[in-house]
Amino acid sequence: MPPSTVAALAQLGADLAVARLRRKESLKTWAKRMGISVPTLLRLEAGEPSVSLGVLATALWLIGRDQALATLATPKEDRGALELDVRQAEDLGRARVRATTRAKMKKAAMRQTQPEGEAGP
Repeated sequence: MPPSTVAALAQLGADLAVARLRRKESLKTWAKRMGISVPTLLRLEAGEPSVSLGVLATALWLIGRDQALATLATPKEDRGALELDVRQAEDLGRARVRATTRAKMKKAAMRQTQPEGEAGP
């Protein structure tokens, strides 16, 4: 797992722990509300990547942030795919320019090889 992802999970776990503490909830009570064990809650708050997405989603629901999940991977925010789209468009543009240039050069060459007075295509 990339270090930045590990760090993000650790920060998320720490933030969830702060949210629980600000609500003055014990580990036992919070775990019971989530339907998980205390050790699983501790692993979530430690940012361990092995904790299931369902557990994370439930924790976010408890603090009223579960709707944020719906926007995490929206296509309009997918910079990698957007950059790929731009590169493909640039490549297509270059290919069209090359094709147009070849067509113009071929047409000009055909004009030069035709005897004078004959109409070209």
